[in-house]
Amino acid sequence: MISLLGSALVEFALAWYLAIKTGSATILATAVMVALLPQVILGPFIGPLIDRWNRKKIMIGADLAIALVTVGLVVLFYFDAIQVWHIYVAMIARAIGQGFHFPAMQATIPLIVPAKHLVRISGLTQMFTGIINIAAPPAGALLLGILPMQGVLSVDIVTAAIAITCLALVAIPKTVRTASTVAGNVIKEMIEGFRYIWRWKGLSILIILSALLNLFLIPPFTLLPILVTTHLDGDVLKLGWLEAAFGVGVIIGGLILGAWGGFRKSMITVLLGVAVSGAAAIAIGFTSIELFMLAVAACFIIGAGMTLASAPIMAIMQKTIDNDMQGRVFSLVGAIGAGATPLGLIIAGPLADLFGISLIYFIAGAATLLICLFTAFIPSVMNLGTETDEKTNMLTTSDTEIDK
Repeated sequence: MISLLGSALVEFALAWYLAIKTGSATILATAVMVALLPQVILGPFIGPLIDRWNRKKIMIGADLAIALVTVGLVVLFYFDAIQVWHIYVAMIARAIGQGFHFPAMQATIPLIVPAKHLVRISGLTQMFTGIINIAAPPAGALLLGILPMQGVLSVDIVTAAIAITCLALVAIPKTVRTASTVAGNVIKEMIEGFRYIWRWKGLSILIILSALLNLFLIPPFTLLPILVTTHLDGDVLKLGWLEAAFGVGVIIGGLILGAWGGFRKSMITVLLGVAVSGAAAIAIGFTSIELFMLAVAACFIIGAGMTLASAPIMAIMQKTIDNDMQGRVFSLVGAIGAGATPLGLIIAGPLADLFGISLIYFIAGAATLLICLFTAFIPSVMNLGTETDEKTNMLTTSDTEIDK
């Protein structure tokens, strides 16, 4: 979490720099898009490596690599040599590190957390992420007011050093790989990961629906700096308040899940979160200086809603997916989900420049509500987390039958 705080400061500062220097939604969308491409392209190949290698060392190495990229940005800003393409390259490099770090972290949690507590732990993790979302934007805005850009970025280097030191002291059990999941090389193991997902009907459909949500929901929130510059007089503190409100919502959602655990049928909790997020996205489309508090409230609701939606899904996968397959599955899920986001950014950036940013929020909210309604009528998805027969049948199917 310390490391994520530093990363959040970097992301806030770079997004604001691009928004102020260019004023273009297309450029900001492109920056996010290039940062997602490594996950989409390399994610399927990273998964088998996570299942093979020591996950603790992967996380430490990824943090170290990301910190070194930040050092490069600090040098460029210090000598006033920074260009937009430098930021693009740095985002790609940081994304590669995060592509290793995130699935390794998610696959590590079931090794040290009892299965019955995974939903609560996932909710509490979301809560801590919410704290970062609250702290990072105001802190970033404050630091940008008193420090040069390279000073703000330097914070990420310090937090990475603290995180690496702490992680080095944590004992994490090694994963025991079974013969049935060792295919012999990275390509074959990647294919086995695809098969594992494909055989699980409910999970495969859910991944597709999640990718559609990424297509519609992520671009509008990537373009929040443009919303502020066009509708809120370009006040960086207002951007900080909007992102902080989202963080407060994440904390509240995490606290609720940590204490409550969600509905017995986990997917009801998920759909509740998706529905309120879609409605709130539409509300953001009405943002103006006079209705600024409406936008703040909507960001809060989206933060809480997305926590209610994402934490149960993560817990379901951590609980039911074989541990020596989790690196592959989490990487593939991330790659498939992230793959839809660049398409959304390609469309949303120019559309916002042509017709205004508000339209993007109206479309995103309406599409999210329709996806939520459609999902409610798919039994194999709605039974995720409550029915184990489908998964059991899937795993007992022989390789010969699968190949046939």
